[in-house]
Amino acid sequence: MVKSSPELATERPPETGDPDAGIRWTVAHAAAGSPWWRSHFERAHVDPKSISGVADLPRLPFTTKEDLRASYPLGWAAVPESSLVRLHASSGTTGKRTVCAYTAQDLADWREQFARSFVTAGVTSADRVQVMVGYGLWTAGAGFQAGAERVGALVIPTGPGNLDLQVEMLLDLGTTVICSTSSFALLLAETIEARGLTGSLALRVGVFGSERWGTRMRERIESLLGLESFDIYGLTELYGPGVGIECTEHEGIHYWSDYFVMEVVDPLSGECLPPGEEGEVVVTTLRKEGMPLIRYRTRDLSRLISEPCKCGSPFPRLARLTGRTDDMVKVKGVAIFPSQVETLLGRVEGVGSEYQLHFYRNGERGDALVVRVEAEDYPGLKDSLVYQLHEGLSVRPEVELLPLGSLPRTERKTQRVFEHRG
Repeated sequence: MVKSSPELATERPPETGDPDAGIRWTVAHAAAGSPWWRSHFERAHVDPKSISGVADLPRLPFTTKEDLRASYPLGWAAVPESSLVRLHASSGTTGKRTVCAYTAQDLADWREQFARSFVTAGVTSADRVQVMVGYGLWTAGAGFQAGAERVGALVIPTGPGNLDLQVEMLLDLGTTVICSTSSFALLLAETIEARGLTGSLALRVGVFGSERWGTRMRERIESLLGLESFDIYGLTELYGPGVGIECTEHEGIHYWSDYFVMEVVDPLSGECLPPGEEGEVVVTTLRKEGMPLIRYRTRDLSRLISEPCKCGSPFPRLARLTGRTDDMVKVKGVAIFPSQVETLLGRVEGVGSEYQLHFYRNGERGDALVVRVEAEDYPGLKDSLVYQLHEGLSVRPEVELLPLGSLPRTERKTQRVFEHRG
């Protein structure tokens, strides 16, 4: 028996996607349905009834992952528990799991967002979509499957890992679309190359998410698998992946502005930044019933793109993520982001896509940065890399060159930053 739509304390927002109406509804809905949200607004001395739309967002307090964890498991829920039909949660690798609770309408909305993402990437009902991401508490598997089925594609839910099975299904079933982390896509691509199967696949589209990945990795995956790759965006606290995706122009991520308002703020001051300036992405949901988000600090670093996209889409864009605010590491007082290193490495010929950053603390020479990178070694390469990194980072690193394919490959997210003490 399917649960009926929940009895909400407030009516649903109008279907027009009017962001002002969505903001008014979300704030009223959160305040009416959740003691946590009412207390949150009271602490900030904000009357929910005084919020009229997007222009009032700066008056509202930020929320964070720490707030979610402090209200674990369902303190943020704005509907009765009887109206919830599913829970997902983060991996919990950096602390207490963050839980996302859904009503039936939330799941329907998420399915539509994900289907829109697939269509933007050119996926149709004629495709065979191999879903190679985790199922269960993690949002990805359920989201990718529901979106592909909504498009009408044939879904092959192989889940993560098990390379032999993945390759078997790719060959036997003529898979045309794969969905995975970029790290697993690289591992799969290099496995296909090692087995002499390059050119034997029917693949044409890859949809990759869950981690930031660069141009060199994209080029290697695409060349070995013979597909066009698309960067998909999302996080557990929203609905999961499917919040937005690249189009075929590959000039930013279109996000679904009828479901979300996105701001970019200065990570330190919290002040809103204009389009074009990089900062932290802050998201407010417009239609989410179970656990609405209001000015949620994602920790993701990006910038808003104000220019219309050449693809003609009416949906606005974020630039591809450059990193996270919690990725930042200081060396000799200088702030360094892994994305900076990746960009600098990409400017040097012969350098591969895989690298590691090793930060050494309190050693004999004080703080030090060692960059280990796969490369086709040739005379002068190491000196060139040291020079480029020193110029770009204002810190002189040590560089270790490694043969291509020698750094670990993974089924999930690649660890690139390592800290060593003493």
